[in-house]
Amino acid sequence: MYPLNFIDRTNVRMVMPSYDERLDRLLTTAARVFADKGYHPTTMRDLARATGMSLAGMYHYVGGKDELLFLIQQRCFTRVLSGAETAVSQSTEPRQRLERFIRHHVTFFAGHMSEMKVLSHEAESLQGERLGTINALKRRYVALLTNLVQSADGALESGIDPHVASYALFGMMNWIYNWYDPTGPVSPETLSEQFSRLFLSGLATDLNAQVSPGG
Repeated sequence: MYPLNFIDRTNVRMVMPSYDERLDRLLTTAARVFADKGYHPTTMRDLARATGMSLAGMYHYVGGKDELLFLIQQRCFTRVLSGAETAVSQSTEPRQRLERFIRHHVTFFAGHMSEMKVLSHEAESLQGERLGTINALKRRYVALLTNLVQSADGALESGIDPHVASYALFGMMNWIYNWYDPTGPVSPETLSEQFSRLFLSGLATDLNAQVSPGG
């Protein structure tokens, strides 16, 4: 019989999640609760019930609800920015780089709908240095898209202000949490492809093709 203080360290490592895995699950669940209930009405006790963690267990990872919101936003913007940079780096053709950005953005947030709603609804709920950190990540992400739009615009010669075009595209893509079902008949990949067609070609070409010469 093993002494009481014996621990099989190998088995513990196999079955016990790491710190990062636990924190990741905490942030994912907190994002879902904030999205469903709203950040301000949610209490730490609500989060404890949703996560199955004790209050003491949660405070081991974060200092409070505001830090949870900050980490949700920081994690999300960091991941989507890094993924977008990787996606667009795989092509040198301006239009294709923009299409890759759209595909990555839509498919990423189709898998993170709660985070998308939190980013949209709680954009100003942070304060001070934390808000500054998130805003800096946002600016980098917006600048990436604006540069892609500007490059594609030069190739397409649309003459549209790249900042106007960029925010119009974000407005189209970032609203999907309100109506889109990733498990429905339209896959995230198909949705991103249709967004690309709408943004880059619009409806005009398809509609004009359907109009007979006599009107």
